Amino acid sequence: MSAAGSKRAIVAALLANLGIAIAKFVGFAFTGSSSMLAESIHSVADTGNQVLLLVGGRRAERVATRQHPFGFGRERFFWAFVVAIVLFTLGSAFALFEGIEKLLHPHQLESAGWAIAILLIAMALEGFSFRTAVKESRPLKGNSSWFQFIRRSKQPELPVVLLEDSGALVGLVIALFAVSMAAITGNGRWDGVGTTAIGLLLGVIAIVLAVEMKSLLIGESASEEDEAAIIAAINGAEAVRVLIDLRTEHIGPESILVAAKIEFDQDLTMRQLADVVDAVEADIRAAVPTVTRIFLEPDIVRPMTATVVEPTADPHHR
Repeated sequence: MSAAGSKRAIVAALLANLGIAIAKFVGFAFTGSSSMLAESIHSVADTGNQVLLLVGGRRAERVATRQHPFGFGRERFFWAFVVAIVLFTLGSAFALFEGIEKLLHPHQLESAGWAIAILLIAMALEGFSFRTAVKESRPLKGNSSWFQFIRRSKQPELPVVLLEDSGALVGLVIALFAVSMAAITGNGRWDGVGTTAIGLLLGVIAIVLAVEMKSLLIGESASEEDEAAIIAAINGAEAVRVLIDLRTEHIGPESILVAAKIEFDQDLTMRQLADVVDAVEADIRAAVPTVTRIFLEPDIVRPMTATVVEPTADPHHR
């Protein structure tokens, strides 16, 4: 359900941004506004980004191979990281360059009415995309704040769309203010100020996205709730004496790898031990369905070895 929700949010953003980009370029052609041009390039970058996210989702569905035995789930993290790079280079850098240019060499804004009308249309379309992303994110967000959701989500697409759409709405407000001030005062530098502000905004969003996606690419543990459920499933098995060590890692948004060292009852035969391990694996998957790979190692508690495994204090720390 979450993957389907992510795809709906991406498609909604793609269609909205494509329409917005066309409208903004028409507005730029009539007005010559650098803020409008910066917003046009921003929408083009966003449109391309949605395509990249769809590509990542498609490639992540490939079947595991000998070279990639755990599958291609991390493709979604990689393409989301590429989105951050595109947003920074094509969106932020261009807007900053254009804004500084207009501050140094301002020119009179033409047909401000066209610009304002198109920006208002763009706000409506962007609001539709943002509403869709919020709707699809709510079931995954739960009781967390939106900031916590963006920080902790293992679904890369939804945080990307949320940040892009919220940034786009703020950018549109900035562009509308800059265009209005340039028209009211007759001072073209307001247009340059708005363009520069949009560039800085896109740069901040790109950096936040890059940091979050880097963390997912390197490998993040399961959530605190999922780790607690895994520990409870292991400790709940009758033949388990001590859970010695536990490691979890997301190898994809909906795919968790679990590795654990466990001390079992010492009087088990080899066949009984194998049956117990199979039963524990089934309990883990029942508790956390997104666990797809499990490696359990029978061991014994030795001196200086912890006898109880607790979830990490802050599994989301980056």
